[in-house]
Amino acid sequence: MQPLKTHRLIIKVRGYGLIDNNFNKPMAIKLRLQRKGRKKRPFYHIVAADGRAPRDGRFIERLGSYNPMTKPATIEIDREKAFDWLMKGAQPTDTVRAILRFKGVYYKKHLMRGVKKGALTEEQAEAKYQEWIESKEAKIAARFEKTAQEREEELAQLSGTPPAKPEPEPEPEPETEETPAAEGEAEATNEAPATEEAAAEETPAEAGEEAAPAEEEEKKDQ
Repeated sequence: MQPLKTHRLIIKVRGYGLIDNNFNKPMAIKLRLQRKGRKKRPFYHIVAADGRAPRDGRFIERLGSYNPMTKPATIEIDREKAFDWLMKGAQPTDTVRAILRFKGVYYKKHLMRGVKKGALTEEQAEAKYQEWIESKEAKIAARFEKTAQEREEELAQLSGTPPAKPEPEPEPEPETEETPAAEGEAEATNEAPATEEAAAEETPAEAGEEAAPAEEEEKKDQ
């Protein structure tokens, strides 16, 4: 006599994740990486899947992606979905846990604990969370820009063309102020031609005065 075949029924209970009716216990939900990409060029999807399923097999929900081949690594994740799975009891792997900490999911979980204890209000927790996200995204963007600049300099060195140097800013011309000594010299130079002209005007008169006594002496001799 052949044994009866039993069918496993998997149902989803709100707030408790997935339950396997065959064993009457919650399923072990894992937040883990699912490998994609070609050989030596890995690319990963961040998924929520049954812990008993194969690594690259079926999954329940996709949460984001992770590309370790870029510098820095490119991470895209739906923070709200990841937070919901954490609150439902899903267990992340070590790599996914580090990713969730880096993207602020665990920080939001920490803030929500403070809200439950009454240390914070939801508005305050949300404001802190958004401030943290903005600061983190700014740092990531600055690092991407720095990496791109370093890459350009490296390619320029390999090609033999030095990178373009930034043009120096023109220095402002110093304002010249006339000193009293300079003003005195200018007045002296302006007065010099006048004195020369006066001397030139006076010389004929003096010459006429000297000539008059000489003529009187000649008349006396005659």
